[in-house]
Amino acid sequence: MTRPTAAEPAFTAHTDQFARQNLPPPELWPELRFDLPSLHYPARLNCVAALLDAAVAKGGGGRVAIYAEGARWTYAELQDRVDRIAHVLRRDMGLVPGNRVLLRGANNPMMAAALLAVLKAGCIAVPSMPLLRAKELGAILAKAQVNAVLCAAGLRGEIDALAEAPPTLWFNDAAGAAGSLEARMAAHDDPFVAVDTAADDVCLISFTSGTTGVPKGTMHFHRDLLIICDCFPRSTLESRADDIFIGTPPLAFTFGLGGLLLFPLRVGAAAVLLEKLTPATLLAAIQDYRASVVFTAPTFYRQMAPLAAGYDLRSLRTSVSAGEALPLATRDSWQAATGLQMIDGIGATELLHIFISAAGARIRRGATGKPIPGYQACVLGRDGKPVGPGVIGRLAVKGPTGCRYLADARQKEYVLDGWNLTGDAYEMDADGYFFYRSRSDDMIISAGYNIAGPEVEDALLRHPAVAECGVIGRADEERGQIVEAHVVLEPGFAPGEAMAKTLQDFVKEQIAPYKYPRSVKFQTALPRTETGKLQRFKLRTEEGPQ
Repeated sequence: MTRPTAAEPAFTAHTDQFARQNLPPPELWPELRFDLPSLHYPARLNCVAALLDAAVAKGGGGRVAIYAEGARWTYAELQDRVDRIAHVLRRDMGLVPGNRVLLRGANNPMMAAALLAVLKAGCIAVPSMPLLRAKELGAILAKAQVNAVLCAAGLRGEIDALAEAPPTLWFNDAAGAAGSLEARMAAHDDPFVAVDTAADDVCLISFTSGTTGVPKGTMHFHRDLLIICDCFPRSTLESRADDIFIGTPPLAFTFGLGGLLLFPLRVGAAAVLLEKLTPATLLAAIQDYRASVVFTAPTFYRQMAPLAAGYDLRSLRTSVSAGEALPLATRDSWQAATGLQMIDGIGATELLHIFISAAGARIRRGATGKPIPGYQACVLGRDGKPVGPGVIGRLAVKGPTGCRYLADARQKEYVLDGWNLTGDAYEMDADGYFFYRSRSDDMIISAGYNIAGPEVEDALLRHPAVAECGVIGRADEERGQIVEAHVVLEPGFAPGEAMAKTLQDFVKEQIAPYKYPRSVKFQTALPRTETGKLQRFKLRTEEGPQ
């Protein structure tokens, strides 16, 4: 399949056609390719029927699906709760297929069940990050024209702060309120037959995490949620039924949705869903639950590495890093501490999950990896044409998933000649390995030199005084830009001119001297999204050195 030729499908289960009507025009879609036989799905498909109901029907109902603090749900128990919530959505709340449901909750079993129920009922899930404020939620509600809200009781403050909110049910309500989702669920004990949706009915509107400051709604189909399960986990992760998945990314983030819910369900495995993890409590949870696969961001791996020796991590066979660039220093420290080679990966909310990665013997030092089976990638020059090895340019990707923004003119900026432009600057070597250099808008040009901020960050992170750092380009009359480092120090190290000089000299010893940070600013914390991504645009808005 190439680009779609018509906006109207042969079949849709959606009574509410809002999503279909707000897809980009077909001519603005990226080219979609279904080169793998495993990606040829039937025209009518409900992803929850394929992920959950099929597992129970095949005799897997007694297997554990979700572990949590004080909870252990089997596949049959998860299915029962999903069905009850689906009945609440349709019977009690009066929703129809195609309606949008905002979901708010941390990583726990009820959040997972609620999300799956929305999809099974033929509605469209709009997950939101737990830390979003009323103003941000209001923008999402308006953009997606949300019809209902399912929200954890502990997060109700920001919903209550909205001037106007759709009908809302609270879950995980310790007070057991009569109107809670759990109370409504108790009235429904009959099975719910999954809505017979089309494979290309929209089931998920996922908003970008805001590293650029302006989030966008990305639209995904029922088939897309199966595609990500049948690409990266199958070819690179090599998921198994006896795996136990664990990690930190929120279920509202597509990295977490895949790694901590969809991927385990696809192979009959189990997931551990825990709230408010720290590096120490994540290590303890890996030990206690005997987890075998961990998903988290580079910052967590860096902080876990010096603590790892204090825990029994023998059950862990695979560790996956994504969400932001993986510094070599972090990769090395984690491998030294655990013996595990990190699986690095790059994904995008627009493409739903990881599309470039490598594992085992295929890992090449410093590289993110190669396009996983099902995807293609290249580096584009300034003229929009592919360039050869050794040239830094814009990363372009195509495959079975792709960018479809919800009613957003920026669709034209993300898609070029059928390619998805991820906004990352990459370089490819002669063997087809892709090396991350920076975000496209993070490349620093100083006195005619191109300097990749992440390379400077990696050098700084090798110094024992540096806990975290972010590197940006700061406008400078003489050089155009200078390299500016924002540094969080480890406990016991004092900021000041002497420390700045120490770090500058250290960087000069690690990489080409012209790349050293001419400005060093010490911070108590760096601005990050809930998914752990560094928000460099916020660093740029701070005043430069005097």
